[in-house]
Amino acid sequence: MITSEHSPTIENVVASTGVDRELNLDAVAEDLDGTDYDQEKFPGAVYRTQNPKSAALIFRSGKIVCTGAKSTDDVYKSLDIVFDELRDLGIDVPSNPEITIQNIVSSGDLGSTVNLNAIAIGFGLENIEYEPEQFPGLVYRMDDPSVVTLIFASGKVVVTGAKEPADAGRALDVISSRLDELGLLD
Repeated sequence: MITSEHSPTIENVVASTGVDRELNLDAVAEDLDGTDYDQEKFPGAVYRTQNPKSAALIFRSGKIVCTGAKSTDDVYKSLDIVFDELRDLGIDVPSNPEITIQNIVSSGDLGSTVNLNAIAIGFGLENIEYEPEQFPGLVYRMDDPSVVTLIFASGKVVVTGAKEPADAGRALDVISSRLDELGLLD
């Protein structure tokens, strides 16, 4: 079982939303201070919020992707700032646009070093990708929770694909329990 000292830390939350209308990104970038837009490099305008820190990728279609937030609360706060800024520009933004969490990336620690070769064999090869010549970590695709984890020999773990903040903790608990059952955790 993962202890609080080894509980996961959210590194990035990605969410999507939209304003249900096409946007003139040239005008948005010109009028919205701090917006970067170079359609030759990227098809969207990038608007960064500072508190909370995140980046909103605003596309001509009206779709918006928020990335870089450290919590789901920060996603909602950041997007509220973006919506308010767009409204201030005279853009008709729905009162409660639907926001969908697409991916939560977290990091954690098993609390000890691990033998990745033994894990690959013990966990079974059907959900494991481990090619140490290509990548120093073991990729473990989990069904419950439905996430992908990267396990490193140092005991560090990256959890990606989560939809809920608790998914990373559950994933670390499952990995820790399985390693303990197999006698692979110090």
